[in-house]
Amino acid sequence: MADVHDSKTRSRNMAAIRGADTKPEMLIRRGLHARGFRYRLHDRKLPGKPDIVLPKHRAVIFVNGCFWHGHDCPLFRWPATRQEFWRTKITGNIERDARNIDMLLVSGWRVATVWECALKGRGRLSPEAAIDSLTRWICSEGQRLSLEGLHTETGDLS
Repeated sequence: MADVHDSKTRSRNMAAIRGADTKPEMLIRRGLHARGFRYRLHDRKLPGKPDIVLPKHRAVIFVNGCFWHGHDCPLFRWPATRQEFWRTKITGNIERDARNIDMLLVSGWRVATVWECALKGRGRLSPEAAIDSLTRWICSEGQRLSLEGLHTETGDLS
């Protein structure tokens, strides 16, 4: 299927997509702050420039969009147009994410990823449940957390 927008309109739409301070990220930040956690934002000194950095707990949180980071969930579909471009871009994002997470773990950081599907769509968790999970993880010794929504096909919490 051809794109429904001309190239100027598509370019303007793509340029408007935010990389920081997204609605899911703001929801997580407000919830953590309300629970007394203090953090830094988008620390450029750390691999991947994590969205939320909790130095006291030696923990970082990435809030990832399912499309841009190629998450295997109902919110992600490979685009039908410019398939080679999108496969290269999204596969590159996935590989870069994995490298950044590995570097963070090796340097002693704990890493959580909150996927967009945990906060949006049919299988979303309640904001309270998402913040509860993050709070438990931050206060634990766990190295990794991947917070995802309920996948409606299986009904399992992934």
